[in-house]
Amino acid sequence: MSGQPEAAAAEGGSVPAGERKVARVVLLDAEDRILLLHGFEPADPSSTWWFTPGGGLEEGETREQAARRELAEETGITDVRLGPVLWQRHCSFPFDGRRWDQDEWYYLARTDRTETETSGHTDLERRSVTGLRWWTRAELSATRETVYPTRLAGLLETLFDEGPPSTPVILAAEVV
Repeated sequence: MSGQPEAAAAEGGSVPAGERKVARVVLLDAEDRILLLHGFEPADPSSTWWFTPGGGLEEGETREQAARRELAEETGITDVRLGPVLWQRHCSFPFDGRRWDQDEWYYLARTDRTETETSGHTDLERRSVTGLRWWTRAELSATRETVYPTRLAGLLETLFDEGPPSTPVILAAEVV
């Protein structure tokens, strides 16, 4: 499930019991645009948001493997240069009739490919994702639409001004 709103711990590090491990991708193209998916609550299509590609780890999968797999499934893009983990966060939100508690790691990735393909979407994604879009920094800064993680525009500005952090930045937990 890629849906809405994931301790600099080791790969198998401490994640509270019941919390879903998630890998997300901050995918940038050659023009420094970021790819975001547009999602909505299946029970209330008027509740919408934008979010980075990614999702939960499958059995035996590392976060890096999950990031690559989820990116391919959700966007069709496989030719990426996966970089470091930029940010980590814990979030909790209602979606599709249940509460999701997630430990999310955000990987930086670069690609020259901008064409997307969504045939790899899961049933839930087909019921809750309306499309994908490449955003410029200016568009992201100006939007009044909901974007996760919150403060994404500012986080990207810091990334472009300072480069990737030497250790992942721990973002404030979000509970919706």
